[in-house]
Amino acid sequence: MVTAGGTREPIDPVRFLGNRSSGKMGNALAAACVEAGAEVELITAAPPPPATAGVSVTQVETAAEMQRAVWRALDHADILLMAAAVADYRPRRVAEHKLKKSADELTLELVPTVDILESLRVHPRRTRVLLVGFAAETDDLLANAAEKLRRKGLDLIVLNDVGAPGIGMGADDNAVTVLDRDGVVLTVGRSPKLEVGRRLVALAAARLPAARRADRA
Repeated sequence: MVTAGGTREPIDPVRFLGNRSSGKMGNALAAACVEAGAEVELITAAPPPPATAGVSVTQVETAAEMQRAVWRALDHADILLMAAAVADYRPRRVAEHKLKKSADELTLELVPTVDILESLRVHPRRTRVLLVGFAAETDDLLANAAEKLRRKGLDLIVLNDVGAPGIGMGADDNAVTVLDRDGVVLTVGRSPKLEVGRRLVALAAARLPAARRADRA
């Protein structure tokens, strides 16, 4: 299972809170999984890629919708590649009608969105899948990624420096560092996102939990 794109949290019928994620990395991961012989459930908040054999697409918009789709797909997943850039906050209230511009300031009250990775801790199949998170960082890169891996209970975390030129959100290339609980396990220099995806999929497949390898055999 792969998640992709940036979620959108509505403000009113025409506006939303979002981010710069294009979904390209998630799409590349889905393509790399198919190349490796996997069947893929792509849960995306970005425009879906062209139809591809072996890829089932679920389109979502908000963090809550993505969480529900992830929980459903987890029943059949071996590896979760959580590349989506999920919004951290949403408006407490969504206006029923378009908010009109006025001379006054507008204040939005924001509340946290559901934490999808954190919620997976209590899923009954959590221990039977490999959970790979992503950390898009701009400073204290390794420390922030390592702390997120620990806090979210991940098996691997993929760190990318979204502040670096040419590999930020929306770029065609990426460069990543992958960590587990013991430290850095893989570094991929700037490469097309499909090639980065291939390296990540190979690493994840090699670490597939022994219980699932036995089931598949």
